[in-house]
Amino acid sequence: MLTDLSPLIAATARWLTGAYPPCGGALSSALCEAQARQAVTVAAWLRYPTELDAGLVTLAGPGGAARLDWITGADAAGEDTPQDWAWRTWVDEVVASWAAGLLTDPELAGTAVGALAGGEHTAGPAAEFRRLLDPDDGDRSAAALLRHPDLLAPVADLHRDQLLERLRTGPALAA
Repeated sequence: MLTDLSPLIAATARWLTGAYPPCGGALSSALCEAQARQAVTVAAWLRYPTELDAGLVTLAGPGGAARLDWITGADAAGEDTPQDWAWRTWVDEVVASWAAGLLTDPELAGTAVGALAGGEHTAGPAAEFRRLLDPDDGDRSAAALLRHPDLLAPVADLHRDQLLERLRTGPALAA
């Protein structure tokens, strides 16, 4: 059973940066992607705190981007082949919602990263979340849409209560 969340993280970050694209050129695109990926990684590790949780979601599937597309008005038009849209089945709505909340609320992001301490995902080399926790002017400029609280509110509000509950009870206590 696959216990690596990287397909879910990659797809969910890709969805976020597609729905809330970077402002600028190639450097802005990379900075925006880095911020989305860090937020999604924290959210995924909170949502699926153990290898068993990660294995179960990779077995059952995270659910896809359909509801998120509907909420944001995004569509997959132009993605005509299965290769163009297959990645969208790996998008996790709850993880996207939690990541949106982290991107728009620095205090919540700090609490979430702190909650990861001692978890199975952080047992290896230390993870770096500087672009999420302490974005510089270049980061903010590149991800202006991705960090805009009003624009992300429809997504962030979807599962905000679950995120707050997870942070209150701790990731190891929830499934």
